Formats: sequence, C-alpha cells, structure tokens
Amino acid sequence: MANKGKTQLLITFVATPDQVSDLDKLVASHGDWMAKTHHRDGSKALLSYNFSKGPELSNPMDPTSEPTGNVRYVLSEIYESPEGIADHWQQAQQSWADFMQMIEIISSCNPQTLHSGAIAASLW
Repeated sequence: MANKGKTQLLITFVATPDQVSDLDKLVASHGDWMAKTHHRDGSKALLSYNFSKGPELSNPMDPTSEPTGNVRYVLSEIYESPEGIADHWQQAQQSWADFMQMIEIISSCNPQTLHSGAIAASLW
C-alpha cells in the first residue's frame, strides 16, 4: 500500500553497546503498548510501524565500511494524518509506563527526528 500524502514520525539515534540491552527492552515495551492503544481506522489510524536496529558504520554512505561498535536504531510510524501523531504523543505521556525512560535514553543518543513529515513519494 502506498503512503503518499500520509504523515510520518521518524526517529533515528545511535546507542553505545552498554545501552543496547535497556533499549531492546524499551523497544519491546513500545511495540506492545502501540499494538494495544493505537487506532486502526479513521484520521488517527496507525498505518505502519517499524523499529529497526543495526550496526552504525564508520562511513554512513558506504555500506561496506567498518562498524563503529555502536548500534543505530530507526523508528518509523506512518499515520493517516497529523492527528494520529498528536494522539500518539498524548497517549504516550498518559498511558505508557516506560515513556520517560525512553525519552531519557534516546535523548542521550544524539537523536534526529522528523515529527509529522508529509510523505512525498511512496511505492506499493
């Protein structure tokens, strides 16, 4: 399903090896919470959810470069509209027990974010 015109929340960050265990637990908690709380239909619908991780590379533009030993995480959520992202942040603060812990650890990992990005191109 193509998502052109939909709204994306994207967060990427790099964790040190000593943070990975805690982050993996928080990623699992986040996924469980999302599945239980997010809309599946309507203007607030969550259309796609992916939380991936892999080695940070010494040259991010060269996939054959040596890993640094750190781990890059990428969270991508696609919603029907910006209302879904607003609802997501409201729900997270009100009902996800691990919200503050996730904010604290991601804040220490040089995060880069796109809040409410309009998807300009999408396939399938």
